[in-house]
Amino acid sequence: MRKAALLLVLSPLFASAQIGYDHAIFEEVPCAHRRDPGPLPRSDAEPTRGMDLRYVRAGWEVDPNVRAITGTVMLRFVSTHPLTELVLDLSDTLIVDEVLYHGSQNTFTLAPGDLLTIPLGQELPAGTTDSVEVSYHGIPRSTGFGSFATGQQPDSSAALWTLSEPYGAKEWWPCKDDLNDKIDSIDLYITTPEGYRAGSNGLLVSEVMGNGHVTYHWRHRYPIATYLISMAVADYLVFTHDIVIGTDTIPMLTYSWHDDPGMAELNGYDAGEQMTLYSELFGLYPFAEEKYGHAQFGWGGGMEHQTMTSMGGWSYELSAHELAHQWFGDKVTCGSWQDIWLNEGFATYLQGMCYEFLAPEYWYGYKAGKIESIISEPGGSVFRADTSSTESIFSGRLTYNKGAMVLHMLRWVCGDSAWFQGVRDYLEDPGLAYGSARTADLQAHLEATSGLDLDGFMADWFTGEGYPTYTLPWSQASDGAVSLTLYQSSSHPSVDFFEMPVPVRFKNADTDTIVVLDHTVSGQTFTFILPFMADSALLDPDLRIVSGQNIVTRVPEQQMNTAGYVLAPNPVSDRLIVRPLSSRGQVRLTIHDDLGRLRWSRMDQLNGDLTVDVRSLTAGCYVLSVDDGVLVSRARFVKE
Repeated sequence: MRKAALLLVLSPLFASAQIGYDHAIFEEVPCAHRRDPGPLPRSDAEPTRGMDLRYVRAGWEVDPNVRAITGTVMLRFVSTHPLTELVLDLSDTLIVDEVLYHGSQNTFTLAPGDLLTIPLGQELPAGTTDSVEVSYHGIPRSTGFGSFATGQQPDSSAALWTLSEPYGAKEWWPCKDDLNDKIDSIDLYITTPEGYRAGSNGLLVSEVMGNGHVTYHWRHRYPIATYLISMAVADYLVFTHDIVIGTDTIPMLTYSWHDDPGMAELNGYDAGEQMTLYSELFGLYPFAEEKYGHAQFGWGGGMEHQTMTSMGGWSYELSAHELAHQWFGDKVTCGSWQDIWLNEGFATYLQGMCYEFLAPEYWYGYKAGKIESIISEPGGSVFRADTSSTESIFSGRLTYNKGAMVLHMLRWVCGDSAWFQGVRDYLEDPGLAYGSARTADLQAHLEATSGLDLDGFMADWFTGEGYPTYTLPWSQASDGAVSLTLYQSSSHPSVDFFEMPVPVRFKNADTDTIVVLDHTVSGQTFTFILPFMADSALLDPDLRIVSGQNIVTRVPEQQMNTAGYVLAPNPVSDRLIVRPLSSRGQVRLTIHDDLGRLRWSRMDQLNGDLTVDVRSLTAGCYVLSVDDGVLVSRARFVKE
């Protein structure tokens, strides 16, 4: 019943549409960028389901006014094991009309669980090249971020788009949804009513009109992950210009809706500036032999479809983020959704690096915003153990923001030269380039260039949860000798201590210097001579480290390491933070003025930060005492 109803709806739409297939592409399709099939790096798994997918030719018939699809997809593969059946991913809500194998109709099963199984009728020996062709139609399910959607532009004209990440490709075409088995090359034929344009991956080869429809042929000759194949269809305005990088000229193509074409065109020029920067830092744009493009779609963000990013709007940071994915996510794709930070952490960090290198006045604020997001909750790992939902995989706080800042901290730990070289080596590794990678691959390249063992760092910051909070009391003697003690507490029990180099800036009105503390244990003491008298100290002034609400306080030399707690801010105007340097348990806190009069008292647990409201105190000097029943310790503060 469902099948008959769908045929009644769909058949009149495309009864006269003809897809002009180029039958020559049944021949072997060359791909100069195919990943080296030599010894598998540790990131790669053996191709799944007994076959390695090499080439896809798809013909799709769509109308932005109707949320439906009719398609024919040919898949060429090489068997990696003796193979008796082909198993593909396809939504069980779609209707398979026909499967052709060696030119003849073949049996198939589309079972609940979205698996299309095609018996081959014989055993293919390992290393055999073969192909099948699947014709189908239906109304795709909407999963993940939409997978296959229709909507309206602001002027109410119709639009259609796809967004398959992470698991949505099977909702609208038969595929092998595998991050470790990229398709070497593709030819896509998209047929739609006249008046609409279809944007997709690679280069536009032809536009063939007939019977009120137009077929757009897009050809892509770089390896591509299943989820990065896309189409976007609307009555687009088209803008083109060239991006020149050294001796290379890369076409830039923008497909814009009609509401704000000026911003769309400007965003294309922003992308050109950003592409030049990324090419200088990380190697030439990975798909330079074809194009880069933007196609507007009706979603709130963006999606890094290979060579043709889908854009929900026009903004500098969105452009920077999605373009960065062409290196991190498209050229080298995460080999598991657990390692999605290799895509999203890098893209988020590179959008910040556009500020660092092109608009430095925004760089500090960008980092501060990411840190504020990360420390808004005490736990959470960059490693995505749960990959069952888009909410878990694409955590803005952890996958994007913490992932970006973990890269920033790796850069600090490794040093700029080693970090940039290690990242370029990762992108250019012949076992990873135009393939997929795991976190261990990035770590190995950074260790090779820096000479460091990063196991401890990755255990703390990648698989571990939380972040450190620092407390730094310091003093300086008249001869310039500085004494300080650096304490650290962790926001989450999975990490008891974050071993990091911690920078501290000492300054006065005329000069300043940064001292880097090799912090290996909480309560570690440091002494050194400064050639000037400092009037203040600032921990991590350039935001190298993700950390919480740090307290830095100067104490008289004779009180160093005696109070057992620090007070901040000092001087204070309204609320005073009392931070113990070790757990004190139940204590009595009191405040006396300079004449010894009791002005405030309470019992409390001093196992973490306590906040004392001092707004009722008049301006002047006070002493706060902490009595734990064994020891009474005192510290002075000034009320402004």
